[in-house]
Amino acid sequence: MLARKMAPAGLALALAVAGTPAAHAEFRPTKTLELVVHSGPGGGNDILGRALIAAIEDAKLSPVRIQINNKVGGGGASAAAYLAEKKGDPNVIGVFTSVWVTNPLAQAEANVGIRELTPISMLVLEPAVIVVRADSPYKTMKDLIEGAKANPGKLKQSGGSVLARDAVVRQVLMSSTGARWAFISFPSGGERISALLGGHVDMMVIEPAEAGELIRSGKLRALAQVTDERLEQFKEIPTLKEAGIDVPTVPQPRGILGPPGMPADAVAYYEELLAKAAKSPGWQKFVRDNLLQSVVLKSKETGAFLADYESQMRAILTQAGVKLVR
Repeated sequence: MLARKMAPAGLALALAVAGTPAAHAEFRPTKTLELVVHSGPGGGNDILGRALIAAIEDAKLSPVRIQINNKVGGGGASAAAYLAEKKGDPNVIGVFTSVWVTNPLAQAEANVGIRELTPISMLVLEPAVIVVRADSPYKTMKDLIEGAKANPGKLKQSGGSVLARDAVVRQVLMSSTGARWAFISFPSGGERISALLGGHVDMMVIEPAEAGELIRSGKLRALAQVTDERLEQFKEIPTLKEAGIDVPTVPQPRGILGPPGMPADAVAYYEELLAKAAKSPGWQKFVRDNLLQSVVLKSKETGAFLADYESQMRAILTQAGVKLVR
């Protein structure tokens, strides 16, 4: 049976030991570092990657430049494959998110699993809210679920990859309630929001930072938070459990991986760099402004988290009827 709270079991242990001092790092970069992201400019991983670079540069933490490399395609598969091709290269790292875990489980062409890469650091967990247009007839999650049950497959949800967190939340909700609705994929967050605002879809699972102004301006209505506890900025919005739907809270982790076989001294260098960056004013402002939960873990703890997270994603997808290929 799935744990009700979707913070993987390894996270509690990881948090307990995350403060262990890093080993002395002998590696020191002498050429431009490459930060691989799987989204295009303006996408979630791209924004996070650029914010991380800005925080490192503002705090003068790196002796060399760090540049973004947008490897778009396959919902993270292209970026993961590119990173795998750089085996042993200490000058390339990548920003992972949940699709780096789920895609290899369910897509044959996504042939680089999360465990084949080198864990370096967890950075944040990202909550979400379920929203509809302000003029939608659905004022609560109960209304939405009952509407979907009355019209199976008629309602539509905009989202990204069919294995991204928003799609996994849909699978969990449908499995729990028996309701059914369609999932329409769009390449960018802007297109997903435009589809909702334009009346082409009925609902969306969206990050709080993206939804905030649209909710405050009266364009969107939030029905529930995909969190264990209400966010400070959305005190009036119930969690899914408070809305009467007791399902696992699917987290959206974001952090840093290296190529396979990355030297230990390079891993230690990045652990130290990212730990310092996480304490910088620029990064802390980014985390605060985007309503993220800071969870900074070192390599060993990040690896334990990802192994446990993969197991729980496998269980959720299997329970939801998704055919797994690995």
